[in-house]
Amino acid sequence: MTAAHEEQMSAPEEPGDADETATEGEAKVSRLDEEGDVAADYLEELLDIADIDGDIDIEVRNGRSYLSIVSEDSSDTGLSSLVGRDGEVLEALQELTRLSVLTATDSRSRLVLDVDGYRSRRERELTDMAQGAVDKVRNSGKNVALPPMSAYERKIVHDVVAELGFSSESEGEGRGRHIVISPSDD
Repeated sequence: MTAAHEEQMSAPEEPGDADETATEGEAKVSRLDEEGDVAADYLEELLDIADIDGDIDIEVRNGRSYLSIVSEDSSDTGLSSLVGRDGEVLEALQELTRLSVLTATDSRSRLVLDVDGYRSRRERELTDMAQGAVDKVRNSGKNVALPPMSAYERKIVHDVVAELGFSSESEGEGRGRHIVISPSDD
């Protein structure tokens, strides 16, 4: 490598470079804010049509919009109908909300929708399930298969298993896609 090339590689960024990076970051935040607003409008309309009381919280973190529908009245069961059995209605509602954002912005969305804290409760359940399965693998030395779950749930389990130093792999197709946990490769 020539001295001029080394100097160029180690030279600090030009002022314009930092401005471009900041502008890109601002554009992404602006896009995520717009995405959250479009999604919130869609969900507000849906709640009005269904005559369900709920407030919508919007948060942008980790490059995604997170929307939560919450109720101040803990005895209100209207929100549970938006979750459905095993979160099936919630998953469908999330996809419809993403489609609404795509239609309005011509941009695919990776937004995450939660209703009445279901996802955080489910994350705790999945974490416990993954830890229990890792314990079984540790004690038996044999693979353990978990029940089928959504891609979002599988991601949570894969992360927990990896943190515990074990291997996991998704197997199966469609609704039968599940995780198999195995001893680490060490």
